[in-house]
Amino acid sequence: MSALRYWLWLATAEVSLRTRARILDRYTDAEAAFMAPAGELAALDGISLKDAKTLEAHKNAAMGEVESKCAALGIKILTMQDAAYPQRLRNIFSPPPVLFIKGELPMVDENALIAVVGTRNASPYGLKMGRDIAFEIARSGGIVVSGLSSGIDAQAARGAMLAGGRCVSVLGTPIELETGLLAADVAAHGALISEYAPGTKPQRSFFRDRNRISAGLCVGVAAIEAPGRSGVLLFANEAAEQGKEIFALPSNADSPTGAGTNALIRGGASLVTCGWDIMSEFAARFPEQVQKPDEIRPIPEEKASEKSLEKPVDDKKVIDKENGKAYIDWKERLAALSEDQLRIVAAIDRGGSHIDEIIENSAFPAPKVLAQLTVLEIRGIVRRGPGKRFILNTSKK
Repeated sequence: MSALRYWLWLATAEVSLRTRARILDRYTDAEAAFMAPAGELAALDGISLKDAKTLEAHKNAAMGEVESKCAALGIKILTMQDAAYPQRLRNIFSPPPVLFIKGELPMVDENALIAVVGTRNASPYGLKMGRDIAFEIARSGGIVVSGLSSGIDAQAARGAMLAGGRCVSVLGTPIELETGLLAADVAAHGALISEYAPGTKPQRSFFRDRNRISAGLCVGVAAIEAPGRSGVLLFANEAAEQGKEIFALPSNADSPTGAGTNALIRGGASLVTCGWDIMSEFAARFPEQVQKPDEIRPIPEEKASEKSLEKPVDDKKVIDKENGKAYIDWKERLAALSEDQLRIVAAIDRGGSHIDEIIENSAFPAPKVLAQLTVLEIRGIVRRGPGKRFILNTSKK
């Protein structure tokens, strides 16, 4: 059996985090644990008889099937014995023996990864600030970590990608269960990560367990908005126990959605109002990566006109050539787009197009089209319609 399959044996056995931690403490690698004489695992302190029996029985599992599923889904497998495995994760409690990755995992130990977290039921203020602060972190050279949950987490991922930065998402499910466009965009601009092999049956505890990995990858956590009882506070506590820096955005004193983040500030979290407040704390540690940009705040969607076109765009397909204000506004908005984004805009019919038609007409790979459509949606160039259709906002002023 290959060395990879020994690691998959340990990673896919349905045992507790404590048992995995004890195994990794006792044996040099997964192969040594696999080869342990019958009964030896059950004799180890910290391992229940149930888990020991599960590990023994799991030796007969077909790990080759896991490899085949990963290959079919485009998922990479990274084990603790691989050089690319982040050292930061090796230092946490029960580091995952295997990481399943879709996309490209950045060089974690050489970069400032910041988790941007918040409530699902965020206020408009929280949603805006989650997006803006993630944008600013990315523009300053940081890498955003987002759980992709609806609300602030999703806005943080969008903000990072709007800035042209990278995003890493640690999932509480196997990767193949994250089927949304946002997950595809993150895979195209960074990485989706899970410690669960394809085909694993999800459990509620998975979402809690992933906190240790998300916090482990980061050097700091930015809590944007959270009520008094929130998973955000549990995440912040996990990160603090790991020795990570905790930052929090203040909310109004009477804000029910911000009571938890205000409490974090009272408890010692650093008060921040922008992304550079966070990144400035890591500029000396990562001098080559972290720098204060000239423009820190996101460009307003309706006034993004910094970038001029090197080549004119044939926009006859998307709007009529009028001399009115609406046409002038649309031209100004197009002028801020890259050539790839213009090509995607030109691939959308006036009445809207299905995502498959856009991919075919643009001749771009699907992940690239999905990623750019997210950016165009954030900038207000397109809007998402029913049935996976995208419509041009030609009438928006």
